[in-house]
Amino acid sequence: MPGTTKRGTTRRTFVTGAALLSVLPLASARATPDAMAAAIKEVVGDNAIREGRMTLDLPPLIENGNAVPLTVSVESPMSEADHIKAIHVFNEKNPQPRVFDARLGPGNGKAAIGTRIKLGDSQKIVAIAETSKGEFFSASADVIVTLAACLEDLT
Repeated sequence: MPGTTKRGTTRRTFVTGAALLSVLPLASARATPDAMAAAIKEVVGDNAIREGRMTLDLPPLIENGNAVPLTVSVESPMSEADHIKAIHVFNEKNPQPRVFDARLGPGNGKAAIGTRIKLGDSQKIVAIAETSKGEFFSASADVIVTLAACLEDLT
């Protein structure tokens, strides 16, 4: 049948649905501190999270939230018996509370990652390191963003 996809959806239905999605308010897609706490709980479960062993480095004042440099490093011998398995980064005001997960192993040699992220507003960033022994460590930083990314009003 012309105009129908394999699943039976017409182009008109698809376009109508896409148009409805495009007019939804952006504010409803924002994460909250509670959403960030829930995302962290998904990763760590009921395990204790300890401070220390980690450094979360990002500028405290950001002029433009479109490309914020972020570096996370964790003190670890990175041996087969004791290494960092993952580094998880969370935020409390972007559209999604989970920024990224980086998987590591002893072959990395060093537990450190660096990247750039977008920030939609001034907020708290939390990094959590997961060890091969099932321990969790965290570090956090508050960031002030003067020109937000992600949620800019385009009108």
